[in-house]
Amino acid sequence: MVLKLSQIGIVGVMPERTDWIDAAAEHLDNAVTRFLDAGGAPGAVAVTGDAVETRSLARGVVAPGFAEVTPTADTRYDIASLTKTMTWLLAGFSVADGDLELDKPVSTYLGPSTHPASGLTVRQMLGHTTGLRSATRFDEYLASGVPLVEHILREELETQPGQRMRYINRGFILLGLVLERVTGQNLDVLAAERIWRPWQMHSTSYGPLPADEHVAPTERRLIGTRPTWGVVHDESAALMGGVAGHAGVFSTAADMVRFARGILGARQEDSPLGRYVHDSFRVYASQDGTRRGLGWIVVPESGTAYHHGFTGTSLYLSPDSDRFMVVLTNAVFVSRDRRRLKALRADALVAMSTVDQGVSGKG
Repeated sequence: MVLKLSQIGIVGVMPERTDWIDAAAEHLDNAVTRFLDAGGAPGAVAVTGDAVETRSLARGVVAPGFAEVTPTADTRYDIASLTKTMTWLLAGFSVADGDLELDKPVSTYLGPSTHPASGLTVRQMLGHTTGLRSATRFDEYLASGVPLVEHILREELETQPGQRMRYINRGFILLGLVLERVTGQNLDVLAAERIWRPWQMHSTSYGPLPADEHVAPTERRLIGTRPTWGVVHDESAALMGGVAGHAGVFSTAADMVRFARGILGARQEDSPLGRYVHDSFRVYASQDGTRRGLGWIVVPESGTAYHHGFTGTSLYLSPDSDRFMVVLTNAVFVSRDRRRLKALRADALVAMSTVDQGVSGKG
């Protein structure tokens, strides 16, 4: 069964809009049901919507043996790498404010340096073309007495900047540290002030959170022990105190709807931020069939942009039609095996893309 979330400001909803949302919600409902039936996750919450309407579905339980309740639009999930989309937006605010420039080296903001990574640009970090180390082993730097940002700058690059696209965490970790330096604020404070409070995302934050039925546990790393619950799943973010540019944020389906709408609304603005968001959905780099804009994977043929989180979360946007899908699961509670999750994500992308093309009218 597909349920409605709260509807905001619906006045004279056009049939084309409702047709698209209902059709897309049915596609997504079927995909989530198959995923859960195959044992891909204990439960899931998913939302399909546009600027004024949403359809929501909730399936399964938050976590068997720990939180035996059906998840809701207000259940908090560790959104993992969807944190990167928030760091991307924070970078956009700094670009709009004139505090950052996409093509200036990070040494502009971190101080003069001859280290290998000192010439990297914000654009390269956003587009995953930095050439930084792909293996994130911050435990190597414990008790070194040297700031983390200095360690990252000193590391030898695996490829020349701009030469190759490779999805890694290090670029967004470095970007988060740069943002803290240029704004003079910790990343959690910055995100709350620039995004979460203004966009009424009151259930979104970095951890830790209470380990209760309102928070989805992630991985049980050792059998017979409690799962990671209310604290960040990502090991590198954990070593950074739970606050990082690549991971660490917890959010709800309801808040991610607000986030999606905020992004799509900002894109329509004739402003520096609007231009940054608009340009982010252009293709800047590609590798092995994957094309990236700034901060997002983009599919120009369908006009879709999306991002995933390792724990089992996804956000899909259709910028030209102001439509979106949110999928939140704690798939890693079951397994790190990606096969069932990849199938769900492929189904969701098909629903977002083909249904979007199949229903006429923007609404």
